[in-house]
Amino acid sequence: MTLERTSPCKVNLLLNILGKRSDGFHELETVMHPVNLCDQLCFTRQGQGIQLTCSEPTLPTDSSNLVQRAAAAFLMAAGITEGVRIHLEKRIPLAAGLGGGSGNAATTLLGLNALFGQPLAQIRLAELAATIGSDVPFFLQSQPALATGHGETIQPLDFFPALRDTFLLLVHPGFGISTAWAYQQLPRFPAALNGRPGRATRLISLLQTTNLATAGPAFYNSLESPALHKYPLLALFQEFLRDHGASATLMSGSGSTTLALLKGETAANKLADKFRQKFGITCWTAVVPL
Repeated sequence: MTLERTSPCKVNLLLNILGKRSDGFHELETVMHPVNLCDQLCFTRQGQGIQLTCSEPTLPTDSSNLVQRAAAAFLMAAGITEGVRIHLEKRIPLAAGLGGGSGNAATTLLGLNALFGQPLAQIRLAELAATIGSDVPFFLQSQPALATGHGETIQPLDFFPALRDTFLLLVHPGFGISTAWAYQQLPRFPAALNGRPGRATRLISLLQTTNLATAGPAFYNSLESPALHKYPLLALFQEFLRDHGASATLMSGSGSTTLALLKGETAANKLADKFRQKFGITCWTAVVPL
């Protein structure tokens, strides 16, 4: 029996770090939004153990891969001894701040649960997801969400009226930024490490009650402080995108993807053309509806 599932990514409309906790995690508040830019996963019941293949040769397929870890956690939790073969068709850039790996892990939990007849309840899947990675629980559902704690506590939100007919221009510069590195650098930027609480609530309120232009200044990402310091090219991207019509620009997650929000697909495609004319075609770009 074989099952195929799409695996979407996300953007952080806000990522506000509130300090480092005694357990080593960082307390944060983040507003995440699903993006219909997807990898593809194919699951097959077969033999014993987990066999993972991937279209991207630079991506490890051993236990360091979140798909492999999610599959192992699911089979153990469900008491299943039968094996699975999984193929990952990778389309989302790696180390991009788009949550591609986390989405793959969540899709693996959901896909295997369907493949084996739903042996685990949703609450058990959520518990497993939280042990795999902070962003993984978000991808068990399909709405925008406020995430708190170290990112594992998810409060789904209605889609935002201010973002109707909004399109994203996503720009990946061709290099990734390690999430671990970005967090390790935060002590050099005290204001970013110890953010002002309430930014998430304010952005959510603006997106629910006003328009994109009004909400634009409230978009925020603490991890831009170390990332833009080391990679000033990303700051140039943001400046160019703002100067040419973007209502808001920021880095998603730990980067390196820059996102620009615009009203209407035509405006987003025109800005993508201008960006490529300015910076060349070596950067990966995508225009997707939000």
